[in-house]
Amino acid sequence: MQETALETKLEKMKSGLRALESVAVAFSAGVDSTFLLKVAVDTLGPDKVIAVTADSDSLARAEFEEAVKLAEGMGARHAVIKTGEFDDPNYLANPANRCYYCKNELFGKLGEFIAEHGLKAVVAGVNADDYADWRPGIQAGREHHVYTPCADAGLTKQDIRALSRRMGLPTYDKPAMPCLASRIPYGEAITPEKLKMIERGEALLREMGFPECRVRHHQNLARIEVPAGQIEILCRPETRQQVESAFRDIGYAYVAVDLRGFRSGSMNEVIAFGQKTPAE
Repeated sequence: MQETALETKLEKMKSGLRALESVAVAFSAGVDSTFLLKVAVDTLGPDKVIAVTADSDSLARAEFEEAVKLAEGMGARHAVIKTGEFDDPNYLANPANRCYYCKNELFGKLGEFIAEHGLKAVVAGVNADDYADWRPGIQAGREHHVYTPCADAGLTKQDIRALSRRMGLPTYDKPAMPCLASRIPYGEAITPEKLKMIERGEALLREMGFPECRVRHHQNLARIEVPAGQIEILCRPETRQQVESAFRDIGYAYVAVDLRGFRSGSMNEVIAFGQKTPAE
């Protein structure tokens, strides 16, 4: 029954893509956008699809490099565009709807891109679960008439992982990797320097065997999140000392471990419940 439901959703997604005829895929190398690109290329053909990645300080270099490799591996055309969210004071101020300003810039540039390349639509890897979370960027997508084939077909994150695994995509079990700016508390200004510190810290943790991690940047304090079951490992004397020393070299005066463990979107916990429905 579950396989039948998945196939039904996938066919609905393919039908939606066929109706669009040709697309630019907002491609970040994440689970959702990689799956979307694969299905788009298989459904429409590589001559009707272009993967477009925004080269920005908010995207970790490792993720940018992976996007290049993944697109090539799928036989997709790949383009890189420069986005100017760091020129927008609204974005730099880091309000609770920061993501809106980032996506507004991205989708605006993608609108120009499809006009220049003769494509019919922009598609983004929003999934059905995203509508239950704090996702201001979805509103920007609506304003720019961006299509969401995965969500429109009712595909959840779990569905996309299952289908990605069946398709042999290496991202099927990839941890979520939102932009680096999501590690900075709302109201604290975003700067490229802060993002570089976060990127270096998370790269170090992954190298040490913590693939699912976050470095939350609180001015001169780094709040580290790893899965609850790995906190004890992180706090072993030798590991703790190594992390503390490396994070001081990065520029942090204080290093803390969040005892609640890793949880995606923990910065959104400060947002009042009544504000958490921009996607509805």
